[in-house]
Amino acid sequence: MSPTAQPDADTGNVGALPRTRSISRWDRVWRPFWVLPMVIVVAATVAGIFMPELDRTLDDELPFFFPGGPSGARDMLGTIAGAMISVTGLVFSITMVVMQLASSQYSPRVLGDFLSSRVTQVTLGIFAASFTYALTVLRSVEGESGEGGMFVPQVSVTLGFVLVLASVGMFLAFIHHITDSIQVSSIVSHLGDDTVDVVDRYLPEPDAPGARLGTDTWVPEEGLTPQTVPAQEHGAIVEVDHRELVAWAAEHDAVVEVLLQVGAFVPQGAPAIRVWRAAGAPELDASELEPLRRLVVVEKDRFFNQDPAFGVRKLVDIAERALSPGINDPTTGVQVLDELHRILRLTVTRAELPALVTSEGEVRLVHLPQRVEQLVDLALAEPLHYGKDTLQIPRRVAAMVEDLLTVALPEHRTALQSWLEEAQGLVTD
Repeated sequence: MSPTAQPDADTGNVGALPRTRSISRWDRVWRPFWVLPMVIVVAATVAGIFMPELDRTLDDELPFFFPGGPSGARDMLGTIAGAMISVTGLVFSITMVVMQLASSQYSPRVLGDFLSSRVTQVTLGIFAASFTYALTVLRSVEGESGEGGMFVPQVSVTLGFVLVLASVGMFLAFIHHITDSIQVSSIVSHLGDDTVDVVDRYLPEPDAPGARLGTDTWVPEEGLTPQTVPAQEHGAIVEVDHRELVAWAAEHDAVVEVLLQVGAFVPQGAPAIRVWRAAGAPELDASELEPLRRLVVVEKDRFFNQDPAFGVRKLVDIAERALSPGINDPTTGVQVLDELHRILRLTVTRAELPALVTSEGEVRLVHLPQRVEQLVDLALAEPLHYGKDTLQIPRRVAAMVEDLLTVALPEHRTALQSWLEEAQGLVTD
């Protein structure tokens, strides 16, 4: 099984594959917005059940803990419960308003960053937990009404007060977080940090083994027959486990061809993977092909871990919204271009990812990696198109590309030079 261009080493170029993190089951469990608040609420409810039982084993009068009687304990716990559920609704309302503002002002694609904020999740969790804890402990207070002896869970009531203090602290942190996170500089900088991190892991260093094979093409040999694996659900390709695909292909003496790029949309039932094997080999059954679907992951939304174009796409969307006639804010567009400049300055110093992955002299994986030129085009085409009539945008793009040309690898300079000429042609005196 030979590619059109042979690799320069029999050991293969698996080492040039991206150092990207896989999305583990643990990550998927903790990703939804409600999971962490629910865990905090459940923990508080369990503590509300067992803390009064611990109180029963302690002395009746403990220093530095709640000193009041049953009536005082009920009043305090009832006040905590009522106040916490009211403020929880307030926090939730503020979150919804901020999400609506971010969606309309910047881009709907930045909502995932707000929902993934641990500050927001912990704040809602602590507030709801204080409510459930207070109600749970309230049922264990005995005396002054009803039958039975008097019992005041001093430690438990004091812990409820501590939860109120924690709630106040988290509320202040939440307000600071919200006011900071809706600033365009914070949003743009956060997206830039994530994208730079992905680019650094995704694109190989220029001297990485096999990195220069990125532009090779592969033509199936005569005698190889394809077997197509369709997508079982619709969504975006968010992860390709290259090394496991190479191992699977070597085990089955096959070439695995991933037909879609990370970040691309795939309809349900559309071809996603093609397996090439010798004509005389028996056709693989569904159970043998099933691991391939787990190695090419489809999700409803795109994620950063293997998709540098997603971060660039988010930033470009913000720039487009700022440059629209309804908003007309070219300065925000320039802020986005500054962040894109930071991303592209790293991108153009990296080699292309190998499209053909070899192992022991045989091509085992053919895929469609994101290219440096593709990222450059995505970052510059739309801001320059929508901002061509402004004074700031063409000048900023021209200055950016001039700087990128000073650090770019030779193979990336042709594309950059064409963008420099286009931007300079739009600059007005």
